Amino acid sequence: MENIDGGFAPEKGGAATRSGFSFDRGWLLVIAVVLTITALIVSRPDPFKRIFFFVQDGIWVTISVTVISFLLMLITGLIVALLRLTKSAFIKAVATSYVEIIRGIPLLVQLLFWYFAFPTVIQSIGKALRFSLFENYLANPVAMAVVGLTFCYSAYMSEVYRAGIQSISKGQMEAARSLGMSYVQAMRYVILPQAVRVILPPVGNEFISLLKDSSLISVVAVADMTRRGREFMAANFIPIETWVMVALLYLIMTLVAARVVHWIEIKTRLEK
Repeated sequence: MENIDGGFAPEKGGAATRSGFSFDRGWLLVIAVVLTITALIVSRPDPFKRIFFFVQDGIWVTISVTVISFLLMLITGLIVALLRLTKSAFIKAVATSYVEIIRGIPLLVQLLFWYFAFPTVIQSIGKALRFSLFENYLANPVAMAVVGLTFCYSAYMSEVYRAGIQSISKGQMEAARSLGMSYVQAMRYVILPQAVRVILPPVGNEFISLLKDSSLISVVAVADMTRRGREFMAANFIPIETWVMVALLYLIMTLVAARVVHWIEIKTRLEK
């Protein structure tokens, strides 16, 4: 029986279920992509082997920027979601405005703003205040890429959190408060643990989307895998081989991420 996310689970009562083990056939696709990359490198080391070793440092930049942005996004998204659920009309309006505005601006435009426009704003403030540290501020490409990705994806993540929290029955909060818990304690120990189980699939999808969209940071001088691919193509004029290899490397990362999310979802799933 095929799951929604592409994995396969055994039928109830099958041998795999009785033994407590089921093989996720989604890993077969991961293996197939790995074998394809290996075959290309072995059969045609020039150019595929050269391409692989040229972009491999960009792979680690892509992964590190994605993971750091994802962790920050989880924290910031939760804060924004809680602000949108507060009883204060002003705070709720500010948080809602942030979500609506950020979701309405393309990620590429936001990355360009953080790298090119934001430093100019800081420098202008420094000149107005005669503060030399701000006057001489220069943007760090990786730091601005992380800020841009986090700032954008936190808006989407906050909606995931909010939907998960609101899916929990109000009686759960009332029961926790009747036991003497404060609102913060009830949210921390009762509501959020249940909401996390609900939102795990969309959170995994957000991570995969973030991983793919991280390719946009190549336009702001970050030497990620996409930028390294552009550099190799510009120097060697072999676009087909270059982008086939880059596409396969992105594919294997997204497939592995999808399988890991699927495994975590199974481990945290409540038995029925």
